[in-house]
This record gives sequence, structure tokens and C-alpha cells, in this order.
Amino acid sequence: MRRMIIGILAAVSGFATVGLGGDALGGDPRLAGASRTMRDGWIVVRLDGPPEQVGFQHGYLLSNEIADLLRVLKPYLEHTTRRDWAFYREASERMLWPSLGDEYRREIDGIVAGLKAKGVTADRWDVVALNANQELPYYYVPWLDRKEGKAPATHAPGNCSAFIATGGHTKDGKIVMGHNAWTNYVVGSRWNIVFDITPQKGARMLMDGLPGVITSDDDFGINSYGVMVTETTITQFEGWDPAGKPEFIRARKALQYSRSIDDFVAIMLYGNNGGYANDWLVGDNKTGEIALFELGLKNHAVKRTKDGCFFGANYPETEKLRLEETKFDPNKKESSPLARKARWEQLMSAHKGAITIELGKQLENDGYDVVARMLEHNERTLCGRVEISPRGVPEWDWGPYFPGGTVQSKVVDGALADDFKFWGQIGHQGSDFIAADFLAKHPEYQWMSGLLRDMKTHPWTLLGGR
Repeated sequence: MRRMIIGILAAVSGFATVGLGGDALGGDPRLAGASRTMRDGWIVVRLDGPPEQVGFQHGYLLSNEIADLLRVLKPYLEHTTRRDWAFYREASERMLWPSLGDEYRREIDGIVAGLKAKGVTADRWDVVALNANQELPYYYVPWLDRKEGKAPATHAPGNCSAFIATGGHTKDGKIVMGHNAWTNYVVGSRWNIVFDITPQKGARMLMDGLPGVITSDDDFGINSYGVMVTETTITQFEGWDPAGKPEFIRARKALQYSRSIDDFVAIMLYGNNGGYANDWLVGDNKTGEIALFELGLKNHAVKRTKDGCFFGANYPETEKLRLEETKFDPNKKESSPLARKARWEQLMSAHKGAITIELGKQLENDGYDVVARMLEHNERTLCGRVEISPRGVPEWDWGPYFPGGTVQSKVVDGALADDFKFWGQIGHQGSDFIAADFLAKHPEYQWMSGLLRDMKTHPWTLLGGR
């Protein structure tokens, strides 16, 4: 009867506990301190210990999700990049593994061990390639194509709409930060993990992420040193250094070890390979200072303030980087990045001094198209739905009605960061994506059958906690 009551309460609250502690999870001592819970579409995992233990817990707790992501990612990348999974495994072994460092090698091998304990067949090269699912297909592949004299199979994508504000721009004068993740729905419908990691060294971290990936990958997170981080991708970027350190390692290390904005910038710059070029939005909750850190390969720039706001929507911020490292057209005002930039400018001006968590949720859910001057979630709105647009987003290889756009959103402020919490929402505001209905209407994407899955919109949910 007691179990039945607990189950009913979990269902009513939208919160279900799958396992707590080593004994509840099967008795393996490597699972001590680990847990997995589910809430409103999110899977929340707590990982604790040295690298190999954090990795084992990760692989064990998310074994089904990792296996599923590998299952769909392999054919998706082969279709869209003209490279099979063997190509990505080889690049991971030859080019990425040597520069990962001992700590993260041990963690990745721990993931493999956790998968094996649950009967999932995958090795370290599968897991490294999964971690590099942004930089290998969209930075290394086009660089390699150009080097070989071919037309690039892919281009650097545009992912996300984000802001960070502080001082006179927020209601309480403290930092407020928000982000929504844009990506294809094959991967994006699986971007529903919240990682709460207490490593042996460095800071405790709370971040969203993909199963099997040791960093956030859409880069929204906070750490116990008071650093708050998010970003938006610089679309149409061209640059890659095969001798550099992978972006996913630098991003993880920066969140784990940064005590300040300066630390974050220094860690991201060290060994920069140009992969996943971003406009980083970084805050220091101890001081209230925020920064916009634009990082390409040849160029970087940092703007800082204790009284202002920064935002991003996949456009390059500095002229030098745009001219030297991108094919971005600043005159194409109807493009997704520039339309969303114009909307950020409107909203930040209109709400100066009033930005709160609740307003942040509204901003990340915003569906106003500044080009058409109407409310309609599409590729030009901060919360995007490309699958309804006949225009698509050609800047990053998304044709008409491509199944992609906002897949989830997050917001946090200084008070929540102190409590190690943030608000998150799965799906895009106001609509569900139903795979069968979409494929029936758009047979040109029938090749995604079995890869796409339903993505329903859930309520905003408070995640994390001390």
C-alpha cells in the first residue's frame, strides 16, 4: 500500500524517483551518491565522485537514453553530412582523444563501463564521437571538404536564443539569464537531461545536456563558485584547427573550474580548436558582473558590465570576426538570426529595469515575428518552429518545413543560482510536435521515420536544489 501511495503522489506531482543510492540502484558501490529522477519531461541525474565513478554513474543511469541517441544519430549524420559513423569514430580516436586529458578520459571510459554493466554495446570512440556531435559534423567536416576541394556537406549551425542581464536592467539588480535550445528534432527531442555533478575536483555543476555527453553541449549551466554560463552559436562560421583541444572538453573544464569570468575566458581560449564557435554569455553571481565573450578561431572579444544586458541569436557580434571567419550577411534583415536580434533589442528596451525570472520565461517563449509583424512561432521568432515555415533556414542547411527549432528552454537568476536551481521547460511554447502527423504532411522527410519522435510541450518546472 505504501508503494502505491508513493506512486500516486509521484504521478500527481509530475515527479518520479527511479533510484536513490548504490543499494537502490543494484548494490554496485560505484553508484553510491547517484540518483535518477524524472519530472515534466526532464530526466535529472545526480553524479558524484572521481572521474571514473561519475562516468560509470552517467552510463549506468542513462544507458537506455545513450543507446537510443546513438541509434538515431548514426543514420542522421550519415544522411546529412555524407559521412558514416566509422568516419566519426576514426576522427575521435585519431584527432580528439590525444588532447582530452586524463580526467575526462577516465570519465568517458567510466561511461563505457556503466553502459556495459547495463548490457549496452558501445566503446570509447562511440562516446567521444557522441560528445563531439556538434564540432565534428559542423566544423571539422566542412573544413575537411574545403581542404579537399569539395563543396561543404554541412555548415556551422545557428542554435539558440539567449540573454543575460544585471544591474539596472533587472528588477532586483541581480543577474537573470535565459536560454532556449534550437536544433533538429531528431537530437533535440532527446535533449532532456539535467546533470547535477559533484566531481572529486573543482566545482559542483548543474546543467542541461544530452545523454552520454559530459558537458551541456547547448551550454547552459551554473557552478558552486557562482559562475553562470550560456551561449548562442555563430552561424556560417568557417574555422577549425585539428591540433586544438575539443570544444566539449574546454566547455566542461570551464564550467567545472572557473571561479570568475576571467577564468572562463582563459580556459576556453587555451588550445582553442575553433569548434562550436559561440557568443558566450557569462555571469559572476558573486559580483553581479556579466560578459559577452565572442570566440571564433582567429578572433575573440570580451565585453563586460555590472549594469546592462547582452543577448544572442546566432549572429556574429564583432565586425572583424564576421569578415575574417564567417560568410554571414549582415544585410539580410529577414534572416532568422537578424530578425531575432531585432526582437531582442525591442524586448530589452521595453523591459529595462523589470527583468525577472517570470519575465525571462516569457522572453524565451516569445513568438513575435518582427518581419511579418505578427504573433506566429516560426524561424524568425525567439522561440522557433521551423517545421511550419516554407522558408526554412538556408543559412544552416534547413530546407522548407525542416523539423527543427526550439526544443527546450531554461532561466535562472542570482537567488536560484545560490540555491543551485533553475527553471526548465521541455518543448516549444504552445504546440506539440507529433512525428507521425508531420511525416504524413511532409513525405520529403520520410527518411527520418524511426528517428523523429513526438516532442510535447511541458510546463515550466523548477529543477535542481541543494
